[in-house]
Amino acid sequence: MKHAFKIALVVGWAAITLPATAQNRDSDPYVGEFTVKSGFVPDPQSFDVEAGGQLSAGNAASGCQGYISERPDLRLHFTAGSRPLIISVNSNSDTTLVINAADGQWYCDDDGGVNGSNPSVQFDNPASGRYEIWVGTYNSGKVEPAELYISELNSQ
Repeated sequence: MKHAFKIALVVGWAAITLPATAQNRDSDPYVGEFTVKSGFVPDPQSFDVEAGGQLSAGNAASGCQGYISERPDLRLHFTAGSRPLIISVNSNSDTTLVINAADGQWYCDDDGGVNGSNPSVQFDNPASGRYEIWVGTYNSGKVEPAELYISELNSQ
């Protein structure tokens, strides 16, 4: 009995003290949740976020760049229509974008925005459902202010 208690104590201590090693799409998002239907106004909707974290975005999907947090920055509940869904970031820092979309796939971008230095992901035929969104930076642990945009009209 004492041995089992010691093992449980050690396992519990390790779970508390070890850093997280993966993105957790079910964690409470830092900014919160946003629900919107196609045709929303005003367009774009914007959210202030703290970009960055200590986890490699490559842990989410191969080809993803930068560092993000364990928890998403924003959880978007989207009801699709005939328009595209565009998720983009504007920041003075070099940011990245990581999205777990309603189709369960991971999407990433580095410099696909209109100015060529901010990220943007466009879903031409978006699925209705839940989108988990992370905004990253290129330096582990460095947090930078950024603005996250949700639009059906254009990238920022």
